[in-house]
Amino acid sequence: MPGPVRRLSARELLVLVGDLRPGTSAYRALADRIRLLITDGRIPAGTRLPSERELAAVAGRSRTTVVAAYRSLRESGHVVTRHGSGSLAALPAPGTPQGRPDRGVDFARAVPPPVEGLEEILAEVSARMVRALEGPGFDLLGNEALRQAIADRYTVRGLATSADQVLVTMGGQHAISLTAHTFLSRSDLVLVESPGYPHAYEALRRAGARLVTTPVTTDGWDVEHLLGSIRRLRPAAAYLIPDFHNPTGASMRPQDRARVAEAARAVGTVLIIDETTADLGIDRAWDDGPFARHGHAASPGSGSGVVTIGSLSKSVWGGLRLGWVRADASAVRRLVQARPAGDLGTPQLEQLLGERIVRALPELLPRRRELLRAHRAALSAALARHLPRWHAPWPDGGLSMWVQLDRPGSSALTSVCEARGLSLVAGPRFSVDGTFERFLRLPFTSPVADLDAGVRSLAESWELLSSRRPLGHRSRMPEMV
Repeated sequence: MPGPVRRLSARELLVLVGDLRPGTSAYRALADRIRLLITDGRIPAGTRLPSERELAAVAGRSRTTVVAAYRSLRESGHVVTRHGSGSLAALPAPGTPQGRPDRGVDFARAVPPPVEGLEEILAEVSARMVRALEGPGFDLLGNEALRQAIADRYTVRGLATSADQVLVTMGGQHAISLTAHTFLSRSDLVLVESPGYPHAYEALRRAGARLVTTPVTTDGWDVEHLLGSIRRLRPAAAYLIPDFHNPTGASMRPQDRARVAEAARAVGTVLIIDETTADLGIDRAWDDGPFARHGHAASPGSGSGVVTIGSLSKSVWGGLRLGWVRADASAVRRLVQARPAGDLGTPQLEQLLGERIVRALPELLPRRRELLRAHRAALSAALARHLPRWHAPWPDGGLSMWVQLDRPGSSALTSVCEARGLSLVAGPRFSVDGTFERFLRLPFTSPVADLDAGVRSLAESWELLSSRRPLGHRSRMPEMV
């Protein structure tokens, strides 16, 4: 039998709500505060709230204000009204639209818009799409013309590459997963960065790996720790993002890359190098070329021991699910042998388009760079204006900022923002052990006009959170890229 329904009086609710911040819409401030109380558990789901008339009378507010606040709570799924039972506190079902959709800013996914010029390439290639019918329906290795285009690009950037050293995948994440399942065995030790890319953690763990970490900050890697871990632990593999690291934005210095490649070669550690962000330079003063050239220099005869992951999703368009693996020919053959367990090849239509895009990257990437420069400046200005106590280092490339809050509270802030309709991923999501509560990854990929509104909503949520300390509610994580 269900227990009696708890009833919250108007006076009890107002004590929990506290003073509402002046200068904002009264109904919105009241709804936000009640929403937070329900989200973090201080008003348990199922609690009967005071009637709109009672709350308005005790609070000294117009009934119109309270009616609008309750309506907002019902729309976000935090209040349900039942005949004969009044208004009850509730937790929204997963997938329920919550809060204020007018914000419309996605700080969870670092996905830029299609690069300028892509539409013209699509129009140009569409007339030739019939050529896809001439090729095989299933192709584990990838279209030869596309593989050659990718190989040529590596060669131009300083790493001699042939088409048989490239395997085409369905995006960068597919490449990471295929590599992990091919080269790792259950309980193998894999060295990863912390913070790092969460979906890579997931792929490595699904392959049976045990993860150990090496630190990285916005200032870069603790290279001595990284080298010491490789030499001492002798991991089966190490997964690194050396260019515009996700999420910190750091880039590994050329001299350190050479030392890491040599240390890994000496102990037989496979380096899985994620270069899906390597083309996202904005104003970095140097370019060291592909990381694998250091591995090749260290061991030109026996193979580099470096597996490189590439993709067009971030540099060109997230809707283009094309990635690749660049490795020694023997490693590519192993990947081809392992691939049928997961899929039977990359779609031919996308590969025809991909060839043209890869050849056009020298013209497309400067346009991407200009867009990212404008978006980075907009996010930085918004943070300085609305959240001046947060520390937001200026990245010289990539898609986001690794922002340090003025106190721990990343997970709680994510929960509040979720209730306000703002997608956000807490700092601990980028760790293997739940750390980084003082950090947030904030992508600058939303339209410039939206970034200020999004940061303003962040600031309002942070102030709301600061007025009442939450009780550790764990947010349902939004989709994150």
